Amino acid sequence: MTQPPSQQPPQGPPQGGFGPPPETPQPEAPGAQGSPYGAPPPLPPAPPTPQPGYGYPQQPGPYAQPGPYGAQPGPYPQQPPAYGAPTPGYGYPGQQPPQFPGAPVPPPPPSRNPFKGRPALMLGAAVAALLVIGGTVYAVTSGGGDDDKPAAGGTQTGPDLSAPPSSTGDAGEGGDDAGGGAAGADPDNLNEGRQAGEAKVLWSKDAPDAPASGAEANGMWITDKVAVKAAYKEVFAFRVGDGNTAWGPVAFPQKICAVTPQKSADDKIVIAYMSGASDRAKCNKLQVLDVNTGAKGWSGEVADGALFDSALSVELTLTGTTLMVGRSQSGTAYDLKTGAKLFDKVRYGAACFPAAFAGGARLIVVSSCGASTSTEHDEVQELDPKTGAAKWTRPIPKGWTVGRAYSVDPVVLYLTNKDKKSWNISTLKADGSFRSEVSVDESFAPVCGWAILERDLQGCQGVTTDAETLYLPTKATTGANEIVAINLATGKEKWRAKSPADESMMPLKVEGAQLIAYVEPSYDAGGQVVSIPVTGSGHTPTTLLKNPAAAADVENGFYSRAYDWVDGRFYLSTTRLSGRDELKEKLMLAYGK
Repeated sequence: MTQPPSQQPPQGPPQGGFGPPPETPQPEAPGAQGSPYGAPPPLPPAPPTPQPGYGYPQQPGPYAQPGPYGAQPGPYPQQPPAYGAPTPGYGYPGQQPPQFPGAPVPPPPPSRNPFKGRPALMLGAAVAALLVIGGTVYAVTSGGGDDDKPAAGGTQTGPDLSAPPSSTGDAGEGGDDAGGGAAGADPDNLNEGRQAGEAKVLWSKDAPDAPASGAEANGMWITDKVAVKAAYKEVFAFRVGDGNTAWGPVAFPQKICAVTPQKSADDKIVIAYMSGASDRAKCNKLQVLDVNTGAKGWSGEVADGALFDSALSVELTLTGTTLMVGRSQSGTAYDLKTGAKLFDKVRYGAACFPAAFAGGARLIVVSSCGASTSTEHDEVQELDPKTGAAKWTRPIPKGWTVGRAYSVDPVVLYLTNKDKKSWNISTLKADGSFRSEVSVDESFAPVCGWAILERDLQGCQGVTTDAETLYLPTKATTGANEIVAINLATGKEKWRAKSPADESMMPLKVEGAQLIAYVEPSYDAGGQVVSIPVTGSGHTPTTLLKNPAAAADVENGFYSRAYDWVDGRFYLSTTRLSGRDELKEKLMLAYGK
């Protein structure tokens, strides 16, 4: 499928390792696909830990019908900017490519549903690429734990972070500049010409310097006091009301390589940074930070696991006061308050190696089992965050790969099947047993980042849940899209709401009886924050905040972005820095009334 002129990618992608790889076909998310919970093929042996009633249904459905629907686009698109050409000076210049380019091709004839007689929509061949991005099967080797723990006050082999940061500004100071941010709340006059009814840019901050190859700027944490952002080697903190520096910035000796997407109940986060600048450096240095004050907690180093199980890259997640650090084939849990090691999650059962973790209200692990054997499959477990004991184990049939966790409470999983070129969204009950699967004939388009070297289970925006409902955006080929509310008990559509503008609308979160959503900007209109009633018969969006049109080019110019809605303010930040000196990149903006 040829992209319209306004969405054609530039002739040359950004250099360095921080944009989408060139010519990597990626699928986009359609509606309900072949189910991994219908009539299964011969199943892998169940692990010894589950109790009766867990694992596969004992009475699989008898139908296993091929999907009745036509070919759909593939999953996981990154929505491109609506008009693709932000004003020069912000983000990457010119037209922006979608984060997951690649056109689907006609699929093979529908194949038999592997689990239980549910409709199966078939994907184009582009879905195969997702299996590299969304869920890699790791080599069969022994995953070993380690006894090292980053205890408070313990010996460090890396630089001592107890010294004051080298960047301007100490923790607790409230200057007007935040290490790369221009002084003043609106230095670029983004509110100039603001129209009646429009909100305003409360403050904006320029991005710090980054290497020519680019740099990551992952993480954004908002409290009632501060908005905190990590970028390259620094963590910045801005006062939510006026954007003045709240503390820091805190500088790290090497680039930040991983962060906890969550913050703890007492507003702590964990930053991982590289052990050095060489090609052999590892992402194994940890530092706890208080986002309200910038005060440092314990710091330490993550040891490698067994053979082929290194900390070259790690993923961090928080569940209560447990920090889970995932390596390539194992994980180690630490007490967030003390740094004491709680447990190792290593190889178990029939050659099952932990491949990815997801945290928050629950701690979930996806393991790769029996790789390169006839019983190769994934398994999903919920772990006790204090002991690491498996509360339940859910094997996934051979051929199906868990790519993302849209939610951990309730557990909502996105799965793909490379051979059948199909996908599925399934929900599990509190005990790990099957609850439902999405059976909506639709092309969905949550915004999911790259996960090339490991699974990034929680790397999606534009999808949210409450206890009973999953909210997904549809893909808009032209004009407005819709948000579809899906009943988690049945997998069927409850209602849908159309975007109030000719731009895509993405669900953010549920607050009380309202779904909060972000309507993306166009070339001449700012974005919007809207609320949609989740109960009753009416689901018309109501505008809560209409961003100024004068700042639309900036709002639309982020190459990749994170966003949040907290206490009536909308926050938007970049997740990648281009490193190009000739560009004026924005790090973060805050909107409000």
